[in-house]
Amino acid sequence: MSKLFFDHLLSLDKLDHEIKKIAKTQEEREELWVLVDEIIHHKVFHLILDKLPRDNHEEFLEMFHKAPHDEAYLFGYLKEKIGENIEEILRQELGDVTYEILTNTTNGQ
Repeated sequence: MSKLFFDHLLSLDKLDHEIKKIAKTQEEREELWVLVDEIIHHKVFHLILDKLPRDNHEEFLEMFHKAPHDEAYLFGYLKEKIGENIEEILRQELGDVTYEILTNTTNGQ
């Protein structure tokens, strides 16, 4: 996984522990992390694009593709265009997503 602008909002220690516990091989761990990464990526972009005015979608996606790691650049743009604390909204949502993944993992679902 490469560094993305929202990585600092994630706390994946418990999930990492659970994946190590249930995955029998390195390949299984990697496959699970690909799924987790896809879920998180989808959740982040769904939330951002839902809050961001439609006229700004293309511009934001171009900015993301140019500098996917640049927190100040991307969050600065989002705060200006959305007018809400998108970092806090994402932090809450990502906490909920990791909790759901953990809950479903530990319950065997």
